[in-house]
Amino acid sequence: MKFTLNGDEPIFLQIAKAIEDEIICNRISEGEQVPSTTEISKRYSINPATVLKGMNLLVDRNILYKRRGLGMFVQEGAVEIIRKDRKEQFINEKIGNLLDEAEKIGITRDELIELIQKYKG
Repeated sequence: MKFTLNGDEPIFLQIAKAIEDEIICNRISEGEQVPSTTEISKRYSINPATVLKGMNLLVDRNILYKRRGLGMFVQEGAVEIIRKDRKEQFINEKIGNLLDEAEKIGITRDELIELIQKYKG
């Protein structure tokens, strides 16, 4: 697992997102164990309580589950949960902001579609 810390959001959220990225990119499979809290905290010099807070967010969302004495594992169906959540977030944040800004500066929806098609051309 690799990630770079930034000051834009709390570290525990960055840890949760980094683990999600590993899952959604199939670097950690459903049913597989994720790195331990201790392993992550030592590797990235992060307080273990902060790492655990990030992991517990994923437990609360049914992405990870705890196996007593063994650690945290990826829940079956986790990839679909992550995709669904990120799709909703993308639509609500990115697309909504894009449409709002386009309207403010006078770009019509047809022009916006044309720009997107040209960009991905």
